[in-house]
Amino acid sequence: MSRLPFELLLAFRYLRPKRTFVSVITLICVLGVTVGVAVPIIVISVMSGFDHDLREKILGFNPHLRVVEPGRTMKDYEAVARLVSSNRNVRIVAPLVIGQVMVETEPASGQRAFAAPLLRGIDPKLEPRISALSTNIVSGKFDVSNRGLLVGIDMASDLGLDVGNRLLIHSPSELEKLEQIRENKNKEGQELIIPDEYEIRGIFDVGYYEYDSRVLITSLEDAQELYVLNDSVHGLIVMLRDAYSADLVKVELEKMLGPAFRVTSWMEENKSILGAVSVEKTVMFVILFFIMIVAALCIASAVITFVVQKTREIGMLKALGASDLQVSGLFLSQSAFVGTVGVTAGLGLSILLLTYRNPFLEFLRRTTHIEIFPASIYGFDKLPCLIEPFDIAIICGGALIICVMGGLIPAWRAGRLKPVEALRYE
Repeated sequence: MSRLPFELLLAFRYLRPKRTFVSVITLICVLGVTVGVAVPIIVISVMSGFDHDLREKILGFNPHLRVVEPGRTMKDYEAVARLVSSNRNVRIVAPLVIGQVMVETEPASGQRAFAAPLLRGIDPKLEPRISALSTNIVSGKFDVSNRGLLVGIDMASDLGLDVGNRLLIHSPSELEKLEQIRENKNKEGQELIIPDEYEIRGIFDVGYYEYDSRVLITSLEDAQELYVLNDSVHGLIVMLRDAYSADLVKVELEKMLGPAFRVTSWMEENKSILGAVSVEKTVMFVILFFIMIVAALCIASAVITFVVQKTREIGMLKALGASDLQVSGLFLSQSAFVGTVGVTAGLGLSILLLTYRNPFLEFLRRTTHIEIFPASIYGFDKLPCLIEPFDIAIICGGALIICVMGGLIPAWRAGRLKPVEALRYE
């Protein structure tokens, strides 16, 4: 003999498939809960993965803090670097030279291509401790000496570049001279402006389209020469022991350096996109929760149908001495059972789809020729994902509570049904 309460035994018996209309409704309710759980888990996990990977890409290529002197270059940067390094939270300080240039390809045949990327000068000895650039070279080698260049994989593809090719780089000062020549074209003795020629030594792929398509890397000395900086730099790169303490260290450095310097953090520089991702995740969480409410309404309608069909049985149970709470528990158990099965199925389905998300997107791309997740828009070559246990617990727990609450009112009405009224027409 089973030790389960009789109301649970009856609840499972009523839910047992018998090819009736009630069984179809039960199946629809389970599917509704399954979709209501799977969709939020998938969406929130993708949003969390996008936020996590975006931060990793930003921190893997950008400095935690930048120190500049607004309106001028930093001449005695070594002294400033020593002062900044004295902060206990600072891991390493390096000079920064960065700005926009115009590049021109030199193809063996065909038309020349032009672009206006950002050019960044680096110290090859310090860069491995600053960014992941040196470990993401997919072609060629990490070499920027003697007018060597590192090019992003997407820029190389757009301009038809390969290791060993040469690029002509027009610096801002040269472009200004060209503009002056254009304005004084009738005067004699004009200076001939020849752009600097650089050789592509390596192609990098950091996995973020914004960097792979818009950034050129050269040596610090060559960048200083291009921008006519002599021994000065545009600023300092500051890497911290903990990137998420950037705002705190920023305040400390501003007090230490004084008002002549400006310190900006990686959070400030990427505030718009990081804030947008955070807001979108919260909004999606709220919107997708309404899917669970729809599933709960399906459960409520199913329990109402059960109560109507089992009115005679309810009357007999009440006549035999069943309490209101036991009858209510019978139908409430049905809601809990349907919710549990649906939540479990939804969790399993979401994990399965998240595991094979990128092969599935690749299959859709091959069959429909539609890029579902274009890197040029989202910045990533693959769909990111991060399954957070806390998010899973909130979604599954919330879904189960909503499902139980969906059957609460019909179960309460069934418990208050009088035996005389239930058996009147039997």
